[in-house]
Order: sequence, then structure tokens, then C-alpha cells
Amino acid sequence: MQHQELELATADGQRLYAQQWLPQGIDIRGVVCLVHGMGEHSGRYHGVAEVLTAAGWMVMAHDQRGHGRSGGKRGHAEVSLLTEDAVALVKLAEEQQPHVPRFLYGHSMGGNVALSCALRRQPAIAGVILTSPWLRLAFEPPAPKLWAGGLMSRMWPSFSLSTGLREVARAQGLKENIMADELSHDRISARMFFSLYQEGEWMLRHAAQLQVPLLLVHGNQDYITSHAASHMMAQTAPGCTFISVACPQHELHHSERKEELFGALLKWLDQVAEQ
Repeated sequence: MQHQELELATADGQRLYAQQWLPQGIDIRGVVCLVHGMGEHSGRYHGVAEVLTAAGWMVMAHDQRGHGRSGGKRGHAEVSLLTEDAVALVKLAEEQQPHVPRFLYGHSMGGNVALSCALRRQPAIAGVILTSPWLRLAFEPPAPKLWAGGLMSRMWPSFSLSTGLREVARAQGLKENIMADELSHDRISARMFFSLYQEGEWMLRHAAQLQVPLLLVHGNQDYITSHAASHMMAQTAPGCTFISVACPQHELHHSERKEELFGALLKWLDQVAEQ
């Protein structure tokens, strides 16, 4: 595959780091626009790009604002801004490859952003792919902490704390480490947490409004985001293919069950692209 670095121009004038992976020696069948999760960056999806490009799919991804090589306070952004950035990524894909279908793929927090984008902005995409999406967390934060955080999000929105993901993984006895490299971080601001938290609830109530096919894949023992919430979404969203994977890990694309994910992803892309 061929790799290229890009710059993504956003609606509010920001310049975000982006990259793309292209198939070599075969025609491009479509473009998968990928939105990464909380605290990480687009470079952690090189393995996903290898699988997709080998099957003829071009992959484009950006480092979300406040993440990776993009500017901004670490872990601080409104979900509405992040969805606008996802729209910009889809538009860039359309400019580069106007004659092939485009898909929006979001993992975890990126799943929240991708689905919000599809529901609220309805960009020119043929379908949505969600893996372990943040619709709800796998654990409910204590009520006093939610109350205090809600107050802080209004009074000091950029105030940030550790996401606690490293400690949660360790407590589960898992080797998974989302903050394993220098471009990752473990921060989230009060405003960002509550915008994502509230958007997840809104999307569960409005799932029936989704206008494109949806592939939703979630580990049934995910310790970060709620498998039950994904199942609820799947029962309401029209044209949803839901796959529950017997796996405790959050990052299915890095797990021992990744081949199951990749097989389902390629099969679904083939089916939707042929419609």
C-alpha cells in the first residue's frame, strides 16, 4: 500500500494532521474515512489500513483536534466541532475520489463522533461502521461525580482529568494499553466528557433517523464502552448489522479476535458497495 501525509482544513479554520493509505496495483473500490478514539491518534490504525487496502479500499484518517499531531488542548473539544471535522474528512475524500462510495468508520469516542455526524449532518456517505462505540460507558460514573463534573463543564469547561483507562485495563488484568506511545494521552476535559455523554444519550433516542446502512461490532465483555447500549442501538437503527464478539478487549482491531472483525468488515463493505 502507498502512504501519504495530509493536512485537513476544518470549517473553523484549523489545520489538522491527516494521512491516507492507498491500494497499489488494484483499482480503488471506495474510501473508508476513519475517526479514532479518545486519547489516541490515526497512526494506531496502520493495521486496519493494511487489511482494507489489500482488498481495494482507500483509507483516510485525521488526528482529531487535541489529539496526536493535531493542535489543541489535549482531550478538550466539543463533539459538535469533532463532527464538523468528520464532515471535512468526508468532503476531502469526495474531492480525491469523487466516483467511488465513501464510508465513515469510528472507534470508541470516534464512534460517537461518526454516528453523530451521520445523524445530524448526513454527509455524502454510503454507510457507517462503528466498533466499540461510546454510546454509553460500560460503567456508570457515580452521581456526585457527574453532578460535580456537570457544574465544572459550565464554570471551567477546559478543566481536565485522567480518563482512568490505564487503571481500568490494569484492574481487568488486560495487557491492552491505549496510551502506549508518546502521541497518545489520558486526558479528557469536563466539557468534552459531557458533550460526548449527552450526545450518546441523544443518539440512542434518535437511532431510527439514521439514513444509511450501519455495521456495529462490539466485544460482549468490553470494559470501557457499553455492549448493551450498542445492542439497543442495533434494535432501533434501520439497516443495522450487529455483531457481538466474545472478547473482553475494547480495541477489537488489536485483539486476538481481530480477524473476525476484519472478515465481517470486508464482507459488509462488499455487500453495501454492490447495492
